Amino acid sequence: MEEERFHRQLDLLDPKLVKHPVTIIGAGATGSFTALSLAKMGVHDITVFDFDTVEEHNLPNQFYRTCDIGKPKVLALQEIIEQFEGIQIKARNEKYKGQRLSGIVITAVDSMDTRINIWKFVKLNNDIKLYVDSRMGAEVMQIYSIDPNNLYECREYEKNLFPSSEALQVRCTAKSIMYTVLSLASLLANQVKKFVSGEVLTKELTFDLRTITLIT
Repeated sequence: MEEERFHRQLDLLDPKLVKHPVTIIGAGATGSFTALSLAKMGVHDITVFDFDTVEEHNLPNQFYRTCDIGKPKVLALQEIIEQFEGIQIKARNEKYKGQRLSGIVITAVDSMDTRINIWKFVKLNNDIKLYVDSRMGAEVMQIYSIDPNNLYECREYEKNLFPSSEALQVRCTAKSIMYTVLSLASLLANQVKKFVSGEVLTKELTFDLRTITLIT
């Protein structure tokens, strides 16, 4: 039955190849649509961490409904994905504080300080095989894909970590728009596909939708 369901993608990705669990830290714009994308690709073992609730200003660029306002994001996301795909993600309505993880980990958080704290735990966890850091501002997105067990890759990635106080400040009304969110979620899903298929990963990627410029 599953082979019939995913028939149109089997030459691109056979869901049976996905042997690793996937954890997404952050259930906002990027995290919610990445979870949906992976579920639709046949990834069944998905865990999402977030301690925030759905607010009205989240609706234009996050995968939530008006009836979800006031609900914890991960619980609303769990319900929606089960309705869409018939699978139940593991909803962790809490902040990630170094809980043991394995497989593939994707960060979809807003703060550089939060990224730094997450990375402190990730790089000490030998069970994580791929760590993907996603960043977004207005119409620009960045992705860093790292093997936490590769010392060289870790050092190169750490060159791109800096405190929030040093980050470029984007106006509150220019932080996110739907087409950037969907583009970033698609690129993240593609990184997961490449990893589980044994393809070469792009370790650093910047995509500017305003100028339609891709830098790898």
